[in-house]
Amino acid sequence: MTQIESGELLTLEELTTRIGMSVRNVRFYTSKGLVPPPVRRGRSGYYGTDHVARLELVQELQGHGFTLAAIEKYVAAIPADATPEDIALHRTMLAPWQADQPAEMTHAELERRAGRSLSDDDLATLAALGIVVRNRRGRYEVSLSQLSVGLGLLDLGFPTEAAVAAAEVYAAHGRALARELNELFRTMVWPVYKEAGTSPEKIQEVVERLKPLSIASLVTAYETAMDETKRERIAERARRARDQQPEEPAARDAR
Repeated sequence: MTQIESGELLTLEELTTRIGMSVRNVRFYTSKGLVPPPVRRGRSGYYGTDHVARLELVQELQGHGFTLAAIEKYVAAIPADATPEDIALHRTMLAPWQADQPAEMTHAELERRAGRSLSDDDLATLAALGIVVRNRRGRYEVSLSQLSVGLGLLDLGFPTEAAVAAAEVYAAHGRALARELNELFRTMVWPVYKEAGTSPEKIQEVVERLKPLSIASLVTAYETAMDETKRERIAERARRARDQQPEEPAARDAR
């Protein structure tokens, strides 16, 4: 994350060097209202921590594939008086939560890695499982740690329709979970650190440390819920079997 003292002002050239962005792009994003205009000192314009934080957020959003319209909508939701630390929190929460970053491959490279040819149905199944996803450049983002698992499911004839349906379930519940956890972090965690004057770097470290714990907790909760569901189904089948059993003669005679 970029380091800049709160009272420090940068020239346009220093700003572009600091964040790795062209002068043209800085001016373009300023014209779009994604960052405030420079601070004027005589005839010169200067940039501070707020400019740096907002431009870094734009870069982060671009890295996640946001279109310009989506970036404008996202930034518009951030209050104009948001501090650089507030904006840094947005960047931190955008950081990927997957254990490994996907590797980009061509179709031929993917098949070499898989050691087999992959049909359109195979690719559709792997995409639904979130293992192989085609990007806008026509290449594939591949989760290397999960590729062998996906190939094993293909060998077992796992139906594409089931993978798609499962992906929809994961996505729906994942979105709900992400909203709730983000709200929890925003209302219960962030205010505590903000009040203490914690730096954006420390906030990012907290989130990074929280990631593996959150993932492990989700896995544990899922396994527990699956065990409970299986027990409930077994109990339900046993109850139905009892209800369907014919009544014993002795019981009828007793009545």
